[in-house]
This record gives sequence, C-alpha cells and structure tokens, in this order.
Amino acid sequence: MNEIDVENTQGENKKKKKEELSYARQVERSIVKKFRKDIWCKFTRAINDYHLIEDGDRIAVCISGGKDSMLMAKLFQELHKHGIQNFEVKFLVMNPGYNDENYQLILENAAKLEIPLEVFESDIFESVTQISDNPCYLCARMRRGHLYSNAQRLGCNKIALGHHFDDVIETILMGMLWGGQVQTMMPKLHSTNFEGMELIRPMYLIREESIIHWKEYNDLRFLQCACRFTEDIEKFEETGVTSKRKEIKELIASLAKQDPIIEKNIFRSVENVNLATVIAYKQDGVRHHFLDNY
Repeated sequence: MNEIDVENTQGENKKKKKEELSYARQVERSIVKKFRKDIWCKFTRAINDYHLIEDGDRIAVCISGGKDSMLMAKLFQELHKHGIQNFEVKFLVMNPGYNDENYQLILENAAKLEIPLEVFESDIFESVTQISDNPCYLCARMRRGHLYSNAQRLGCNKIALGHHFDDVIETILMGMLWGGQVQTMMPKLHSTNFEGMELIRPMYLIREESIIHWKEYNDLRFLQCACRFTEDIEKFEETGVTSKRKEIKELIASLAKQDPIIEKNIFRSVENVNLATVIAYKQDGVRHHFLDNY
C-alpha cells in the first residue's frame, strides 16, 4: 500500500469513527480536543484562578438558550465527567415568555446535546414590555432574581451565568463612557438579596469568537436574543435606535483592528488599579478621596 492509500484509509477510519459517535459525543469531543486551548483550558483556568467551585457545591447552570449558556452547560458536563467531581449541577432554564418557536429551539438543542433541563415559567417579558426607561437593566435584574429563587428551591448554593471575556471588557467601557465610573463584571460575587447564594462566571476568560467558532464547527443554531425589546430594536434600527452594548462592541472591534492588544489591556486595566493615582473611590459604600490623607 503506497503513502496516498495509507492516508486515504486513515481519513476514512477517522470519518467512520466520528460517524459512530452520537452527536452529543462529537460536540463533547470537540470541546476537549479541537477547542482545548481556546475554550476548555480557559474554562478550567477561570475556575482555578478565581476559586469558583468548592467541595459540596450544588450549582444551577443557568441556560438562556443562546450559544454561551449552552456551551457552558456542556463544559460543566465535561468537567464533572473528566475533571473534579466534588460538586453537583442542575441545568436551569427559565421561560420568561419566549414565543413557541424560540422555546422549542431551546428544548430541541438540549435534547440534541443531552442536557437534562429543569424548566420553570415566568412572565418577565410581559412585565417589561411597556417599560421605556432602560428595560434591559430591569429585565436582567428580574431574571436574576427568579434564577436565584428557583436555584434555591433546587437546593443550589450557586448560579452560573455564561458571560464571557468580551462581555467583561464591554462592561468596563460602558461603565466609563455612560456610567461615569470604573467597574467590572466580577468573576464571582455574593448575592445581596438571597442569603448563602453566590453567582459565578466560569466563561470569564473565553473569547466570544471562540464560542462562535465552536458553534459553527458543530453546525449548531441557538437563540440570538429572544426578548421583545431587542426584536423591536432590530425592526426599527434605521431610526437610529441601537443598544449601548452593540455600540461598544463595534467601538472595541474598530480599536482592535488598529492594535489587537487593546482588548487585553481593557481587561488588565481593572487588574492593575493604582489607588495612589485615583482621585476618589468607594469601598463598602464609603467614599474615599485622595485629599483625605494628602
């Protein structure tokens, strides 16, 4: 058998082996093989660097139906299967008022990816439909409250959200440009309204482009954003109505074209804060000014 025949045989064997795996197994294999560096290792690094999982944790992995949370669910399954097993997970889905098509897409994807869901209903979309002043902020707060309460009902002490690296740097700039403050989206934080509950973000170091690549590689189709307000924005975008996060995403992308290190530097800026050069800052609700000890 010549060299070309050997290569063809090996290729056919690999293709046959891939076809023998279930679809969910193929997706899982891609996470720890093809996307090991860009997704799997960054997921485990965030867990280790920020101490996101502790012995005896019972974590509610919150699934919205989008690419980020669906990938997060698979990452947790892989972690439990091949890594540490000192924790439990529940895969929590809230239906805040999705239309039937979007809701069915979530259920179909979960079945295809073999993710066992715990589903509960709410009427959040209906509640915020008539709100004109910052409906996204109100919707996010209401959703988080429902997730916390239902996670507690399931005996969980933590909820995991699928925010990624790009969400973090966008939040930093949004706070500066529109909030007049320097703050970031923390990798974990204690709930102020639900005693004993904690929020963790294990996809904190994963780039969005890697998630998109994983989705496309596995030929997956997820929800974009199924809320009614976002749908209205898309319908009337020609009138100039856009989301601030979309504007920031475009701004960062344009800056990164000039220098790719800019994205990492935005992230590092909140790791390298020099309080000696800050005019004022707040800690535990108390405002400190540089003149206090000048």
